[in-house]
Amino acid sequence: MAIRILLAPALTAALMMYSGFTLAVDQEQTQKQVTGKELMTEQERAEHHTRMRAAKTQEEREQIRKQQHERMKQRAKERGLSIPDEPPAKSGGTEDHKGDGNKGH
Repeated sequence: MAIRILLAPALTAALMMYSGFTLAVDQEQTQKQVTGKELMTEQERAEHHTRMRAAKTQEEREQIRKQQHERMKQRAKERGLSIPDEPPAKSGGTEDHKGDGNKGH
């Protein structure tokens, strides 16, 4: 009998914690996370690539990347979506083909 008395509150607490966790996961999933690239038109992507290739320094490219990411965060918010707080890690592609038309090949 004493075990049942102690077990009931413990099970209730466990179920409440699980329900709260499930609710938090469900709320997070209702705001779908996408990438900024998914929110850009083909033309916007092409313009972004052109600006990145034209940048003279790594700092300038980083600034362009951050500005574009902020624009895409705002666009995602307007559409009820979200994107990661930070832009994705840069690919080595921009530096590999800068100025030689080789596109990293």
